[in-house]
Amino acid sequence: MTHASERDALGGTLFLEDGTRFDGFGFGRATRRCGEVVFTTGMAGYPESLTDPSFRGQILSFTYPLLGNYGVPAGTPLDAYGLPDGFESGSIQVRGMIARGITPPHHWKSARSLPQWLDEEGVPGVRGIDTRLLTEHLREHGVVRGVIDVAPIDERPSDDELRASLARAPDYADEELVAEISPPEPTVLGPRTAPLVAVLDCGVKASILRALLDRRLAVLRVPYNAPIPDRWGGRRIAGLLVGNGPGDPERLGTTVEELRRPSVRRLPTLGICLGIQLLAMSRGASTFKLKFGHRGQNKTIVFPDGRALIMSENHGYAVDPKTLGPTGLEPWATNPDDGTLEGVRDATGRLLALQGHPEGHPGPQEAGFVFDLFARKVRRRA
Repeated sequence: MTHASERDALGGTLFLEDGTRFDGFGFGRATRRCGEVVFTTGMAGYPESLTDPSFRGQILSFTYPLLGNYGVPAGTPLDAYGLPDGFESGSIQVRGMIARGITPPHHWKSARSLPQWLDEEGVPGVRGIDTRLLTEHLREHGVVRGVIDVAPIDERPSDDELRASLARAPDYADEELVAEISPPEPTVLGPRTAPLVAVLDCGVKASILRALLDRRLAVLRVPYNAPIPDRWGGRRIAGLLVGNGPGDPERLGTTVEELRRPSVRRLPTLGICLGIQLLAMSRGASTFKLKFGHRGQNKTIVFPDGRALIMSENHGYAVDPKTLGPTGLEPWATNPDDGTLEGVRDATGRLLALQGHPEGHPGPQEAGFVFDLFARKVRRRA
């Protein structure tokens, strides 16, 4: 198999299931991968984006034209909590990467280039294609499946060969993506003296866990298909966070049923990204797939009191606000661009949920006040 040392001789191709083809140059690992093709509008934070578990199963295109300028640190650095530092998980989660251009790294922490990192983790990348045209295509026609192929230029595959690879690959909505990345068993982070929060881990970002730990809470990471305990190691569970993750929320029926249990519903609860969808479904609401999703660091949300905040977002599904009627949940924030639901809460104030990412990383953290609200509720219960 060809590796990044030969990348100057590599061709790169992105082929969409509607027959659209983009040819450029390859970098990273010379291989072929299929996945849902999406774009993100962020200008920085490619290490966090590439390692975000919400991108599992997807081929990610960056609209910012030049990437790689600050390289990648060695290994997976860990912070004081033992969490990945600068990454959102321990490895690259995307199936492939698309970029207009790749620049050499110039940063004191850099130990390897972006192409070297992708090669080490077996991920193909394509550079040199018109990512503006690709973005316009996805905005007009919606998210589609695609295949990314990196191979020697004189061995570029035909359309028929790539179409056959797509035909053999599963649909994104049919893949068990959460099962691939959820932890196999519960683990605890943080001091024993801190109030303990259960985190239903469907692929939660390291930055979400860090936001809880920074607020002097301890964390019990619970697998997506496991029951949420009332106590753990003699300690009372004082709150619940349902975090982000990849794929179609409709595939997580077991998780939704667990969130319906009365003892679980009594906990102070915070939902983020996939979490808002699962919590709304557990109350009887439904979700739908967005045409091309919201992925970037500059998404506006508006609260009922008129406040407008900028958030980082990464989601392809949303809660249907027309189905909130019997749920006991009320709209809390909306997207002014397309009117989609961005937040819900219940009348008791026990449940808060946002579609975007208040922890940022990459992106703004001005919505981080929801972690403070949640932490206060947890302490009162503890």
